[in-house]
Amino acid sequence: MSVAAEKSYGKVIALRTVEIQRVLPGPIERVWEYLTKSDLRRQWLASGEMELKEGAACELVWHHDQITTPSGQRPDDMKSESHLPSRITVCEPPHKLGFMFWSDSEVLFELKPAGNNVLLTLTHSKLPSRGMMVGVSTGWHSHLDVLGARLSGEKAENFWDHWRAYKADYEQRIPQDA
Repeated sequence: MSVAAEKSYGKVIALRTVEIQRVLPGPIERVWEYLTKSDLRRQWLASGEMELKEGAACELVWHHDQITTPSGQRPDDMKSESHLPSRITVCEPPHKLGFMFWSDSEVLFELKPAGNNVLLTLTHSKLPSRGMMVGVSTGWHSHLDVLGARLSGEKAENFWDHWRAYKADYEQRIPQDA
């Protein structure tokens, strides 16, 4: 595995907390739009309008089978559509966006200029179990790969095939006591 590929994997940074970083093509305002505008976010993650202020409610709607063409075979235990009521916890355009995930975990995106690129750091904290850490690491890794492809103007690879491969990898990478 190349050093670049190895660096794309998430890591445990604290108890029940994972972090994933990506260097994405800038400018930072463009990456911010892919995080905050429903029509752009749905191309790599989930749709849903967001009022960009702390405390604002929002709902994310996933359509994993529509993120890439072809999407691949969805695992039997995954729904074709899922809804997640959420709440904005941090909003500092164009550098930080945080929101509650379910009722007890939090996602924080941090964007920093890196020359003509943008360093995106995603931190998902307060995860309730190791199994959830494996699941969200797998999902975020897969979704961030699609985001990178979209921002680079490249074809995004089959979402579900990559998801399956990453899930096996994260089962090995996330420590039992994480």
